[in-house]
Amino acid sequence: MWNTLRQKNNIGKAGTLLLLLVLAGCNLPAASTPTPDLLATLQASTPLTVSTPAPLETPSASPTPFTITITPASLPTDGVPSPTPADGLSGQIVFTCQIFKVQASNQICIMNADGSGYRRLTTDDSRQHFYPSLSPDGKSVIYAAFFETNNFEIYELTLADGTVKRLTHSYGVETAPEISPDGNFIAYTKFNPSTGNYQIIIARRDGSEAGNIPRVNGWDPTWSPDGKRILFASDRRGAVQLYTVRLDGSDLQAITSLPAIRGRSDWSADGNYIVTYSGPAWNRELYLMNADGTNVRQLTPSGGNSQGPSFSPDGKWVVFTAYFDRYGDDHGCEIYVVRTDGTDLRRLTNNDYCDYQPRWGP
Repeated sequence: MWNTLRQKNNIGKAGTLLLLLVLAGCNLPAASTPTPDLLATLQASTPLTVSTPAPLETPSASPTPFTITITPASLPTDGVPSPTPADGLSGQIVFTCQIFKVQASNQICIMNADGSGYRRLTTDDSRQHFYPSLSPDGKSVIYAAFFETNNFEIYELTLADGTVKRLTHSYGVETAPEISPDGNFIAYTKFNPSTGNYQIIIARRDGSEAGNIPRVNGWDPTWSPDGKRILFASDRRGAVQLYTVRLDGSDLQAITSLPAIRGRSDWSADGNYIVTYSGPAWNRELYLMNADGTNVRQLTPSGGNSQGPSFSPDGKWVVFTAYFDRYGDDHGCEIYVVRTDGTDLRRLTNNDYCDYQPRWGP
C-alpha cells in the first residue's frame, strides 16, 4: 500500500534545539518574554524554515480575500463561567498538560467535556508527550512522545488499563497523529531536518506500511469525516495556509487566505465546517468556515489569544486553548469551549500551568 519508511537523523546540539523549537511552535502558546521552561515562546510562528513553494498538483483557483464578520459575543466582565448541566456537554477531551511547567516533561491528560474527571494519563515524568487525540470509539489516545535525542515516535494508550503501545519505529521526528474515522489508519507529521520539510504520513493503525502522501509538504493533518481527504497546513505557496488533498496526493486544494495561520485545525463530523486559528503572537483568534474555505467568520471573543481548536462530536461546540483569565502569563493557558455561533463561552480548566492542544472525542 505504502512503502515502509526507515530513516535515521544525525544532527548536533544546535539541530536538536531547532527541532524542539519547530515542534513546539506548531501549537504551543507564544509568550511575550522567552523563558527557559517554554522553548516554544522563542518562536511566534511555524515553521522556522520555509520550504520552496511548489505549484499545486491539481490546479485550483486561489481563494479570494475574505471579509471577516465578527460574530461572537463580548467577553464577560466578571470572568468566564464554568459549564452547567444545561449546556449538554458530552464526550471526553484529551490534551497536553504542562503539570511540571517544563516543556520537556509535558504530559497527556484527559477530562470529561464539562471539565470534570480531570486526570493524568502518561506516567513518565522525564519524557515529553504532546499532540494527543482520541480514537473514534473513545477507547484510546494516540500521541507523540520523546524516544531519544532527535527522535519523537507515535504511541497509543488504552484508556481502560493504561497500556501503551509504540506504533512507529522510524527514528524520526513524528508528531500530530490522528486515527482515521474507520479506525484502520493513522495520519501524522514527519519532519526531515536535512531538508527542513514536513511530510504527511499515512500508515496502518499499528504503524506499519507507512508512507508519505505524494508531492505534499505540510503538517498537522486532520481526517475528513469520510476518511477520503486530509486537511493540513503548509507553506508551499509562501505564507502558511490550509489545504485539503486525497490520500493518493491528487486533487490538492488551497482553501484559506488568512494572514497568519499556524497549523492545528479540525473538520466537523458532518463534513460541512472547518475551524482553525490565525493571527500574530498573543492576538490569535479562532475562525469558522465552510469546508471549501468560504464564509469565514471569527468565532472567539477578541482578546484571549485563542488557538488549537477541535469540534465536539455533535458539531455544536468547539474546544480550544486561550488566556482569557490570565492574559500575558506564560503559564496562563487554559481549556475553554464555545458554541459554534460564538455564544456561551465556558472555561473547563483552572490550573497554575498550561493546559493546551485539546482534542474532543466520544
